[in-house]
Order: sequence, then C-alpha cells, then structure tokens
Amino acid sequence: MAQQERAVRTRELILKAAGAVFAERGYDGATISDVYTRAGLTKGAFYFHFSSKEDLAEAILEVQVDAGTYPIVPRPLKLQELADAGFVFGHRLMHDRMLQGSVSLSLERGAHHLDRRRPFLAWIEHNLRGLTEASEHGELYQCVDLEATAELLVGAFSGIQMLSHVLTDRRDLTERLSVLLTQLLPTIAVPGVLARLDLTAERGERVLAEAEALAAAQGTAADCE
Repeated sequence: MAQQERAVRTRELILKAAGAVFAERGYDGATISDVYTRAGLTKGAFYFHFSSKEDLAEAILEVQVDAGTYPIVPRPLKLQELADAGFVFGHRLMHDRMLQGSVSLSLERGAHHLDRRRPFLAWIEHNLRGLTEASEHGELYQCVDLEATAELLVGAFSGIQMLSHVLTDRRDLTERLSVLLTQLLPTIAVPGVLARLDLTAERGERVLAEAEALAAAQGTAADCE
C-alpha cells in the first residue's frame, strides 16, 4: 500500500511539473528532462509512469476532462449549476499551473498530433447536458438551440480566457466570465430564472470552497460509519 501511495504521489508530482512546463514553454519547447528536473525526480522515475512526452501531454489534456476539475454542488436551478462549473473552472485556471498547461496544450497549433479535440468536445457535451436539464426544468426559452448554445459557450470561454491570458496573465478571467454570462444568458434564460442567477466574478471561489467543505464532511461521515 505504501509503495502504491508513493507511485500515486510521484505521478502527481510529474503532472504538476509538466503542467507548469507546458504552460511556460509550450509542447515543442518543453523537454522530458525539464519536467523530471522540476519535479525533483530521476529520469527512471519519469519513464516508470510515462513512455514519452506525447504520452505525458495526453495525460495533461485529460485534466480538463476530469469532472473533479469543476466539482458541482446541486442547485435548484440547473442553469446555475452550469454557470458554477464555468466559474469554478475559471477560478482554478487563474491559479492552477497544471490546468494552465492543459489549456495551453489544447490551444497550441504546434501540438497538432495530440488529440486536442477531446477537452473541447468534453466541455460541449458537459454544457449540452446542463442546458438539456435546464430546458427540461423550464428555465430556458423553448426556441433555444441547445447544441449550438453548448458550442457557443465553449468557443466564447476559449476566447475570453486567451484575451485574459494575453492582457493580464489571467488575473481578470473570472471578471471577464461574469461579463460574458451576464450578456449571453439573457438570450436563453427566462426572466424569472435570470433574476435568480448569481453570476458574480467571485462565484467560482465560493462554490469551490463549498464543494470542498461538502466533500470533507462526507469523508468524515464515512470514517465514522
């Protein structure tokens, strides 16, 4: 068990180091030695977990697909849940170097041999599920094209995060996301729902703290059983 835990920790060290390196240097500029040196590991330790730089990059791309990246706290409004996922993702993207590396890889044209479509398609699917639930609960106008809106949200977020990255090193990302949703959601949400949504820039930080507190409480309850 101890050996297995060490292996998990070592893999996590590699991924965190790789995220930072890819964020700073891009796929072509990064080297395997950059990664294991930053992680404080040996070359052998790296190759025990990953066979190549491409294998490592694919694992970093998976970070965006992992639902743990944007934990959901159930809400009466399904549209609020969807917005919360975006705000949590945006908040983490401002601070999490591994996630920054993942997003950088998905937008880097030089990494064309990687499956860069996967995180985009995963987010579109996630948005479509959320929009479908919101529609079934009567939160959206009946004329809303759910698939087109799901893709629009992904494209719009990709654009504002790139703008935020270039202009402020992502420091204002959640503020830009707040503006985006405040302008876009009135075109799909019925007025009674729209008035109840929290689209403030600090929403992601609050939801993430709430999700972590709930997870900790559930873990404590499980230990007591």
